[in-house]
Amino acid sequence: MAVNERLTKGAQGAPAHPDALTQATLERLPAGAVVVDAHGRILAANVLAGEVFGRTLVQLRHAFLNDFVAEEDRSRVPPRATSTVAETIHFLGPDRSVPMLVACSPVRFADEAAWLLLMLPADDFVNEIAGLRNDETRWKYALDGALEGVWDHDFETGDLFYSATWRRLRGLSEDAQVDGTLENWIQNVHPDDHAHVRAAIERQDSGEAIFNTFEYRERHADGHWIWIESRGASVAYWPDGRPSRIIGTDTDITARKEAEARLEEVSRRLRLALGVSKIGVFDFNLDALRDDWDERMFEIYGLDPADGAPSSETWENSLHPDDRDAVVLRTNEGIASGKPYSNAFRIVRPDGSVRHIRSNAATYVDHLGTRKLIGANWDVTEDIALQEELRQAKASAEGRNRELEQARIRIEYNALHDYLTDLPNRRYLDQMLTENVAVNAILHIDLDRFKQINDTLGHQAGDAMLTHAAAILRAHARHDDFIARIGGDEFVILCRRNRDLPQLTELAERIVHAFRRPIPYDGQLCRLGASIGIAFKGGEDIDAKQMLMNADIALYRAKSVGRDRVEVFSELIQTQILNAKRIGDDIRQAIEEGQFTVYYQPQFHARSLEISGVEALVRWNHPERGILTPFHFLKVAEEINVLPAIDRKVVELAYRDFQSWQNEGLGVPKISVNMSSPRLRDPGLIADLRDMRMPPGILSFELLESIFLDDPEDEIAGTISALGDLGIEIEIDDFGTGHASIIGLLNLNPARLKIDRALVGPMTEGAKQAKLVRAIVDIGHSLNIAVVGEGVETWEHAAMLRDLGCDVLQGYALARPMDRLELEQRLRRGWKPVFGGPDK
Repeated sequence: MAVNERLTKGAQGAPAHPDALTQATLERLPAGAVVVDAHGRILAANVLAGEVFGRTLVQLRHAFLNDFVAEEDRSRVPPRATSTVAETIHFLGPDRSVPMLVACSPVRFADEAAWLLLMLPADDFVNEIAGLRNDETRWKYALDGALEGVWDHDFETGDLFYSATWRRLRGLSEDAQVDGTLENWIQNVHPDDHAHVRAAIERQDSGEAIFNTFEYRERHADGHWIWIESRGASVAYWPDGRPSRIIGTDTDITARKEAEARLEEVSRRLRLALGVSKIGVFDFNLDALRDDWDERMFEIYGLDPADGAPSSETWENSLHPDDRDAVVLRTNEGIASGKPYSNAFRIVRPDGSVRHIRSNAATYVDHLGTRKLIGANWDVTEDIALQEELRQAKASAEGRNRELEQARIRIEYNALHDYLTDLPNRRYLDQMLTENVAVNAILHIDLDRFKQINDTLGHQAGDAMLTHAAAILRAHARHDDFIARIGGDEFVILCRRNRDLPQLTELAERIVHAFRRPIPYDGQLCRLGASIGIAFKGGEDIDAKQMLMNADIALYRAKSVGRDRVEVFSELIQTQILNAKRIGDDIRQAIEEGQFTVYYQPQFHARSLEISGVEALVRWNHPERGILTPFHFLKVAEEINVLPAIDRKVVELAYRDFQSWQNEGLGVPKISVNMSSPRLRDPGLIADLRDMRMPPGILSFELLESIFLDDPEDEIAGTISALGDLGIEIEIDDFGTGHASIIGLLNLNPARLKIDRALVGPMTEGAKQAKLVRAIVDIGHSLNIAVVGEGVETWEHAAMLRDLGCDVLQGYALARPMDRLELEQRLRRGWKPVFGGPDK
């Protein structure tokens, strides 16, 4: 604005020579200057502008500015452009285009509107900016290359900056939001480091420390701790001397800290080793002729540490006169050669006693360039003779070398082999698969009933079974097959010679048959089994890792359909397993979302048909498929080990409904619930039932006969006893088709036996079946156990069971399973079945 005013006053103050003062003003400007009128005609210019255009001032005056401007930039100069923002304009000189940084301002010239253009060479600014950017880029790459995370705390503006590398050190994304306030950030600092971190920050924040460095541990985004070395420098200050801006870098020093810890551990072990071995260590400065001894050296030589280490002369005088010359010569030769050397000599202690000494030493140059001699002495006086000791030492050293080599071989071998069976381990198998060895087929073997043997007879029995399993596999595999133990009771055979599928199947069947033979152990016969999955390469181009996955899928199928069998991988099996997995995922989701519900099938006194209780039956209220019976999900639920959760839910729902019926006065005396074997083994079963605080006598658990066959009696006896203490009765479900013995019934003492529907159904077809049912009823009554007939499909079945002495009846002829609402509606109507009538 001051320039514009001078130009205007100059024009108005000298009407006879309107350009004189104006021209002088323009010449005083440090930049090129041009004044143009509303038509773009040049009214005045200074010499610097003439140099830009390569024209004299006379040539420029009254010429049009656009004639000196590159065509692409003409729209950005007056009078077309009206912006006052500085822009780079290319002007046309006599032989080249000149880029200039141009600022335009409106002025009054000779009492008319005009424009003033101020021009500076753009190259100077561009070069300066480019230089700054290069510096910035150079520092950025340097910091990134050094893995330095940059932070900048400007407390005056409130800006807290953190570089991308700062975030990467902590496992954060480059665009992650960072709350750098102390109280939030300190939460990620290791609790043991809070105090000294706060103290360091307070020293810098107070202005006490201009440059601050401290180390601490910070939690990485994935949860582990990393060591950070933080350096900060105060670059701006408040009036009271406190820093208003601090800039610094963070470096991940985790690797260094771990190395320091390892070094300290090695040093500690060395100190312990020296202490235990009673070796004395000396360090002699060859340049300053100064010796440094540890405590053990003073003990060996019988000297007082308070007197300091002896000089070279004193040490030489302590040597036995007969050994002195040889020892000194040997020492000098060792120092001159620069190689490690050893010595054997005698010393005479101050008390006159003679001791035999062995010494090893070596020269080295420390980090300051000082030549030193380091060595160790130990007292070998107890040796019979020096020469014999030397021979023994040599033999011992050679033996140690052999032991080290043997140890190395053992370590390498042990790293790749199972310690128990001496078979290759999973690491060795992975190495083989990574090397992509030629594999024709893979057999994946899993032992059946191993866990039961291991849990009941102990780990020693389990180890014996694994050793036996390895022997079986070695006996049946070919010499070039690769056998590995890859898990607790899992083995793999890589078949590397061409064999067709029938041969592989025959091999697997022989292995399964061999595992069926009982194994004597500690006076008992243990029975293992084996399930095998086969993956066969055939003509397909399948790598070994994929074949192992296929064998695993086939093994899963073998175990899921009954165990103790062989399955060969196929796409159909893979599809079925994937479907089972999908069902398993749906079941887990159903448990979380409460999709499992309870249906109730009433039970009736055989003679009066009064309701005696209800059996709670689990149903899956599938969001897409509707109500599903256990047939659709029970097997998969057992495979994925969620039966305990489902059983727990059924008991909770059934008891909740029972409480509702009691409050309403609906006559349901008791409820029975099917209880799976896994739930019986659940350690939390009894605690869950105690927490429900249900009165005794209202709940009974229906258990399958197979539970008592599959589980040793002492494994479930405690649970059964605890259930009895809670007033929960036991019923044997599907009795007559399993293997429960009379002794087992006596020991268990159940409240009821439920005759299996497979025995009830054929009753009407012949007297033989009816006699069998009567025998079961008589057995139950003789043991004071009530008998329930289930599967009552017709009134004829109901009448026969009643006449045979059954106490309770259950079946479709009397009532089908129904949901809670339907049962409650019937009970409110006073519903009761009538012999010979339909269930309505």
